[in-house]
Amino acid sequence: MADVTLTYYLEVLSSWCHWAEPAWAELKTRFVGRVQFDWKIALMNPGDYPVSRAQCDWFYRRSGMIMRSPTMLNSGWFEPERKGVYLAPNLVAEAGRDFGITDDRLRLALTAAAERDGRKLGDMAEAVAVGAAATGVDPAKLRARAESPEVKARVDASTAEFHAHQISQRPAFVLTDVIGDKAVFSGLVRAEPLAAALEAMLADTAAYASHAAHFGQLPPV
Repeated sequence: MADVTLTYYLEVLSSWCHWAEPAWAELKTRFVGRVQFDWKIALMNPGDYPVSRAQCDWFYRRSGMIMRSPTMLNSGWFEPERKGVYLAPNLVAEAGRDFGITDDRLRLALTAAAERDGRKLGDMAEAVAVGAAATGVDPAKLRARAESPEVKARVDASTAEFHAHQISQRPAFVLTDVIGDKAVFSGLVRAEPLAAALEAMLADTAAYASHAAHFGQLPPV
């Protein structure tokens, strides 16, 4: 186990999580073997979603320009009748863990299908179709796990864990280390501040290890 852990809290249909993915990939490459990486679902509240497709497009124009994107995201996934409840893609992403899929490929396929292609992933059948195509997992088995109470319980638990950090913006990144330090970044989508914090934490844990090698455990009074 690495001395430093970076946990990424995300919502599959969050456009800002979509924009954060290049930073996540860069950090995983830069700190491979030095930092333990994990992602967890943090469901958005119904009120966090846009209330119309026009409003969604307005948000996409803003974030796309901020990120200097050459293309605009696709709001075709939006369905007003769902009233901000889009469990399916998040449950499918989490269900992938039960088939050994703990990397990013399943959830990235889901995000791309919605945010780039406009597919209506609020529908479980559509989300499962995307997930099965991306992973080769049998669709019936994937759907059964996605609709299982165990997977829903895990998603609820990771969402509660997200809120326990006293934050509300996704993406969120929580950095912890073996000497008890914690750094929380909520809403940032660029790699630079995260990389700086990781380097600082790695330096501190290395210093503690060096001290322990020279002086051992704290002596009794």
